[in-house]
Amino acid sequence: MRKIVIAGNWKMNKTVAESVKLAAEVVAAAKDIKTVTVAIAPTYLALAKVAEVVAGSNVKLAAQDVHWENQGAFTGKVSADMLKEIGVDFVIIGHSEQRTYFGETDATVNKKVRKVQSLGMTPIICIGETLDERKSGQLESVLTRQVNGAYDGLSGDDALRTVIAYEPVWAIGTGVTASDDEAQQAHAFVRGLLATLYGDHVAQSISIQYGGSMKPENAAGLLAQADIDGGLIGGAALKADSFLGIITPGESLNK
Repeated sequence: MRKIVIAGNWKMNKTVAESVKLAAEVVAAAKDIKTVTVAIAPTYLALAKVAEVVAGSNVKLAAQDVHWENQGAFTGKVSADMLKEIGVDFVIIGHSEQRTYFGETDATVNKKVRKVQSLGMTPIICIGETLDERKSGQLESVLTRQVNGAYDGLSGDDALRTVIAYEPVWAIGTGVTASDDEAQQAHAFVRGLLATLYGDHVAQSISIQYGGSMKPENAAGLLAQADIDGGLIGGAALKADSFLGIITPGESLNK
């Protein structure tokens, strides 16, 4: 049975003090959640303080990115062992904003996935097409390239220790959401790619989140789809009540 995984990506929002406050509100709001894996991803600066807030709760800690090298002369970057030391459980890798603005490639995604897994953390691997790519019929080729690149050299056991976030780039932060059917079709295609790589058992065991303007108003419809196993949430995760409004519909689903 796949887990519903709902992670709040706070992006470049909230000071450390604001992050601590929001984390405490999320912990309180989610205290009765039993079947959904809940995670929050504050900025690097706030991770250590937020780690103290979520310790002992049912809310997991996520980081927004990582570097693939152990340590060294990489100004402005953070290594996986630094994240591990403060209790990070999940690491978001390959987010479209990293790909668009900061030179992320399928090859660097793969390096990061391997590094994160080597220290026992779970990568949330982001994939997704731009509007131009979708309109020009490249959806399947883009997703195929990104999945094959991210999972290059990973065993079936490695694959089982990943989460995928399908995030149509045209729906991120725009208020435009893929329809339930559009999202489901993309998720089913991605699961088919995983089945080709690892067989049906592995493919059916990997949680695939939807990312792209998911909010309380549309969460239930998206989460009810057969191949959508949670969400990577941006704006709606910046308030505890709206974040809980996305988590709650997933609580009753068993996939």
